[in-house]
Amino acid sequence: MLYQSTRGGNDRQTAAQVITRGIAGDGGLYVPESIPRLTAEDIDMLIDTPYPERAAYTMGLFLDGYGKDEILDYTRAAYATPKFDDPAVAPLYKLGKGTFFLELWHGPTCAFKDMALQVLPQLLTSAMRKTGVDREVCILVATSGDTGKAALEGFKDIPGTKIMVFYPRDGVSGVQKLQMTSQEGNNVGVVAVEGNFDDAQTGVKAIFADECFSRELSGSGYILSSANSINWGRLVPQIAYYVSSYCDLLAAEELKPGDKVNFCVPTGNFGNILAAYYALKMGLPIGKLICASNRNDVLTQFFGEGVYDKNRQFHTTASPSMDILVSSNLERLLFELSNKDGAAVSSYMEQLSSRGRYTVSPEFESAAGEVIAGGSCGEEDTFATIADTYNERRYLIDTHTAVAYKVLLDYRNRTGDDTPTIVVSTASPYKFCDSVLRALGKPADHDGAGLIDELADLTGCQPPGPLASLKGKTPRFTVSVDPSGMKAAVKGFLA
Repeated sequence: MLYQSTRGGNDRQTAAQVITRGIAGDGGLYVPESIPRLTAEDIDMLIDTPYPERAAYTMGLFLDGYGKDEILDYTRAAYATPKFDDPAVAPLYKLGKGTFFLELWHGPTCAFKDMALQVLPQLLTSAMRKTGVDREVCILVATSGDTGKAALEGFKDIPGTKIMVFYPRDGVSGVQKLQMTSQEGNNVGVVAVEGNFDDAQTGVKAIFADECFSRELSGSGYILSSANSINWGRLVPQIAYYVSSYCDLLAAEELKPGDKVNFCVPTGNFGNILAAYYALKMGLPIGKLICASNRNDVLTQFFGEGVYDKNRQFHTTASPSMDILVSSNLERLLFELSNKDGAAVSSYMEQLSSRGRYTVSPEFESAAGEVIAGGSCGEEDTFATIADTYNERRYLIDTHTAVAYKVLLDYRNRTGDDTPTIVVSTASPYKFCDSVLRALGKPADHDGAGLIDELADLTGCQPPGPLASLKGKTPRFTVSVDPSGMKAAVKGFLA
């Protein structure tokens, strides 16, 4: 299987090459030339296998050049106990008839990014060997909260790598910030950006696009790569948990083989729900993908009207990982639903850069509407959903999961669609203690690790070990820069 850029051209690359490079030379994102098929027999075979085997099988369909045993070694190491505190790795919680929560936060940083970033370092270092890269790799990451810590933890002290994470100074929770700034490891760096996530992401993309800077780094023995979901190696492990959750519903006899299931995904950069789209294209019986946004509802407008317009007020919300106005991975969906028309995608991206908006064709809008429904949730509804879910069901959810659940409830009321649905639960509620406490009627006067005990005392729910251990930690990294200073920060880090 070869990969091509979303912006066209004849540049075809292997899986190892695209994982090493991260982003295409023309600024596009790599996508597979064809989507492998997952048959009913494959799904039946996976029902009785543990998560690492399910993940290795699914990923192996995309990763030509990687041996089956090689990938299985990586997934067994990535998803081992005690790294993940639940033997199911990505367990399903049944809230009521036809409603399930896919808990993707049982890993070492208590967020769904662990599902990919515990295996990406192995995929990347192997890819470098396969492609003959003998330089040290510098991983650059822009984060809206969770990717940064998960990437830092995944690449910590991995030989031949360095990793630098940029986060919006005032755009993450206190727990998220402490997780990143107290990160251990001799090859890690963390810098706050004076701006929002889009500023940090734009800055990282600009560094990747700077050919002179890349040559300068190459002369110093470094190659740049990414751990954001623009890197195919970050995205492909995420496809696996959609397959796994379907297998779990079959094993629990909640579905019969071939029955459809919907997924409702809280979405910012569009990577998580895009992985579900690829699972659908592989043949997983998915009915509808429900794209859930917070007040930064650029995607809700897009899937409702066919217009992507980032020219709007940016809101800092209680669900900061979704505080994004430029959803990078949407480019891959544009490519797939535009009949792989790289010229059209390039035009959309140029319009987004120059005018801040673009309008898709009626054909694209129709094709997207058959697969994806959009919806958004405001702040007060987010808090009310957390409170209602806990008070009525004694199930504690974080702010991002609450956005998704409220959007699902609204979608069902609007459409009458009673298809069994999995809500993708992306983070432990203990990563957002201040917001969850506020939702439960106990607002705090500060935001930090000290609130973990307060939330535990109030709810009786045990906090995850990695978050409980934050108490008493002090930051190692305190530097902040203007977006224009990000390149200099990278130079200083690698000096």
